[in-house]
Amino acid sequence: MGKVYKKVELVGASGEGLEAAIQTALERAAKTLRHLDWFEVKEIRGTVGPEGVREYQVVLEVGFRIED
Repeated sequence: MGKVYKKVELVGASGEGLEAAIQTALERAAKTLRHLDWFEVKEIRGTVGPEGVREYQVVLEVGFRIED
């Protein structure tokens, strides 16, 4: 039998970098969603302060398997 997935959009943010922003979003999603299987980065943006980059923001589409 095939699999069925649902997609949700998340925005992860971190002052430490892009990977940390992605990890933040995925870790939080894993607390309420089961069967997370993949993600796709849709947008990258950030905020800027006097010293440079203040925060990285990454928009993700996350796919999770629907239970039978």
